[in-house]
Amino acid sequence: MKLINKVAVITGGGSGIGAGICREFLKEGAKIAICDISKEKAEQTIDELHGDKSLCMAVETDVSNARAVEKASSEIEEKFGKIDIWVNSAGVSYIIPFLDCSEALWDNTIAVNLKGTFNGCKAAIKRMIKHNSGVVLNMSSQSGKKGSEQYTAYCASKFGIIGITQSLAMEFAKNNIRVNALCPGVVFTPLWDNMIADYASKRNIEVKDVRSYFENKIPLGRICNIEDVARTAVFLASDDASYITGQSINITGGTIMH
Repeated sequence: MKLINKVAVITGGGSGIGAGICREFLKEGAKIAICDISKEKAEQTIDELHGDKSLCMAVETDVSNARAVEKASSEIEEKFGKIDIWVNSAGVSYIIPFLDCSEALWDNTIAVNLKGTFNGCKAAIKRMIKHNSGVVLNMSSQSGKKGSEQYTAYCASKFGIIGITQSLAMEFAKNNIRVNALCPGVVFTPLWDNMIADYASKRNIEVKDVRSYFENKIPLGRICNIEDVARTAVFLASDDASYITGQSINITGGTIMH
């Protein structure tokens, strides 16, 4: 197992990609702490994974609140003794024309996606320095590599995450802390339930045709799935990737190649 005896924190682990990463990390021997805005969802993920309660922990956490993240980190460290891996997966996403994008929507997107990543990185790295080792994985997106119309706030947040990743990788390489970003393509998680109608409207297509629209644009001919992202996270978190830091790894089926 690639992550045996490692302690991993996954924000946004109550659903979607975060929950998928929890599943793969458990399979690889890690102890996991799930930080989610909904403790109920975090606990539900543990139940669905049939996780040993001595190896799993659910913590209600608002990642946009630095105090909440710090409190959660201290609770996790107290239970497991250390934090080896931190995955910033919590996020929000809205498709909306730029001129209709309110200040509140912009602020919420930046607060959760970008500030939430900042808060998570800070809580993780201050603890990893004590052990002179650690791995931070930040969830960016193909939208952090290439802008998309009606997606301004989201793109801004995901481009910013790549900047955070590169800066921290440079600053903390001397502490043997690796920092990388995951850049998935379209993944149909619960976030998409609230966006798919907006996307169909944006492209002037029927909702039922959205999946095929994406598939026709992807060189590998299929939508990215949660397991694609989660298995990449396992690799980057493991010693197999010990010489990889500061990278933004595309998981896009060939859609993005830079």
